[in-house]
Amino acid sequence: MNKIAKAGNSGKGVRSDCSVTLEITKSNGIEIALQSKVKVLYGESIVKLCNNILKFYNIKNAKVTIEDAGALDFVIAARIETAIRQCISTNKEYLPALISENKEHTTKERNRISRLYLPGNSPNFMLNAGVHKPNAIILDLEDSVAPSKKEEAQLLVRNALRQVNFYGAERMVRINQIPNGLNDLDYIIPHNVNLILVPKCESSEQIQKVNARIKDISKKYNIKNPVWLMPIIESALGVVNSYKIATAADNIAALAIGLEDYTADIGVRRTKEATESFFARSMVVNAARAAGIQPIDSVFSDIEDLEALKQNVLVSKGLGFEGMGCIHPRQIKVIHENYAPGIDEIEKAKKIVAAFNEAQEEGLGVVALGSKMIDAPVVKRALRTIDIAINFEIISNNWRKE
Repeated sequence: MNKIAKAGNSGKGVRSDCSVTLEITKSNGIEIALQSKVKVLYGESIVKLCNNILKFYNIKNAKVTIEDAGALDFVIAARIETAIRQCISTNKEYLPALISENKEHTTKERNRISRLYLPGNSPNFMLNAGVHKPNAIILDLEDSVAPSKKEEAQLLVRNALRQVNFYGAERMVRINQIPNGLNDLDYIIPHNVNLILVPKCESSEQIQKVNARIKDISKKYNIKNPVWLMPIIESALGVVNSYKIATAADNIAALAIGLEDYTADIGVRRTKEATESFFARSMVVNAARAAGIQPIDSVFSDIEDLEALKQNVLVSKGLGFEGMGCIHPRQIKVIHENYAPGIDEIEKAKKIVAAFNEAQEEGLGVVALGSKMIDAPVVKRALRTIDIAINFEIISNNWRKE
């Protein structure tokens, strides 16, 4: 174990973060040096937090230097804990309180039209993410985190799951590729994560490994809440096996496709027209629909070209996808507006639901709209259209009386 360790980020452009340097010494007690622009206001509380964490780990002699750039307590605590874990061998966790807003669970059928990716080791992106009202936020432990920062990110994401208010957005985490991603689960399953994204998934066996680990952790911590899975198909092999993956477990809520890695895997350049991925996207939609789960499209990487994003969403919706990932808050509004049902779709759904209700009231086993018979999947899809329209405030909850 190191006797001097460093964690976190500092320097020009760093906000809402801090850098912590820790040296375990043999004598002279605890010495804390704090550099912070808000030292006058918060210096005393930062030093108190640092002392509490050192005491928790029974460290009695140490030199600590904190370069603070406006970090909140959950960030400071994660950075100090990371440095401590580099210096001593311990399984203890210094956990901030789980705020009441983060105790909610989600359902398998919940809307996942927009999902905002947030780098797992960059707290400044996390703090206001929920204000933009995505359906979900994704705390990313995979591609957006440098290999040397993976352990730091695990603790920061753990603390964010407990402390950051995402204002009702579903709390998702993208773990690392299996098998490395199995270790990430220790830091997120006990902290009320709602959904796990399984990247670069190529087989049902990978899903079973993830669920086996979730089961072990849940048993250890007596966790009863559901943890949903969203495998991401990112290779030719994954596309071929997409239906087996989609049906690998009951807690798979959605199947997503990742086109950056997929196009690299088949040796082509990703284009805005996306003709090179038409087959793969159609396969993922078909597999998800056959399995009764949500098909979710890839992110659109050009954050400046919102018109191209709109056209991409319209094509995506036409293929059958129900949502997509986004990498910048400005993409959320475009995604919502163009995945949302149109007036014609809503009016048709209203008629189907009304016909269904009328048949139920009359005790009829068959539902008809005009001369056409309506089967159960059509009614279910109409109800979902109504739910989405209400969610986007296109119609009100009292639409039946209006």
